[in-house]
Amino acid sequence: MDTVADAVAAVERGEAVVYPTETVYGLGADALDADAVERVFELKGRARDKPLSLGAPSVDAALSYIDPTDREIRFMREFLPGPVTVVTARREVVPDALTAGRERVGIRVPDHDLALELLSELAPTPLTATSANRSGAGSVRRIDELDSRIRDAVGAVLDDGEAPGAESTVVDVGENVVHRRGARADDIEAWLARE
Repeated sequence: MDTVADAVAAVERGEAVVYPTETVYGLGADALDADAVERVFELKGRARDKPLSLGAPSVDAALSYIDPTDREIRFMREFLPGPVTVVTARREVVPDALTAGRERVGIRVPDHDLALELLSELAPTPLTATSANRSGAGSVRRIDELDSRIRDAVGAVLDDGEAPGAESTVVDVGENVVHRRGARADDIEAWLARE
């Protein structure tokens, strides 16, 4: 069983790790290192034109990588940590590889103790926040569902039992658009309509 310290060391070596969240298991690597981000795309077999999100231990930590509006900050303080990915303007420090060249990046602050411990130990380095499955395959809710190609290639696997399995809701508050309905989608749509 790998520990948070093992996972931190792996990320610092440029490797990817598997970690639990309040939705599904995630695949994380240094989100500011274009080479590490590239490895995550390879592990997932993901098309390079589909951006990855950035995971941070808190909204305040995330502000180092993004340039949100006041409304976006209000939204983040309301819904994060939680099963929500907030799309907002990125800063220069975020590599094109992560965002597929887009000017906006998805921010994730998971509501999960082990994930937050990992992100806090790595700070100020953010992690990629993407599900730990091969593209097109189902999300990983238990470590025994992990594709062997991913398991064999990552530097550490943090096992915290079964994850709930609901996807995060992906929302662009600036555009008032829910890109993917998932956990708390009704609450999010109500907030967007009200605010």
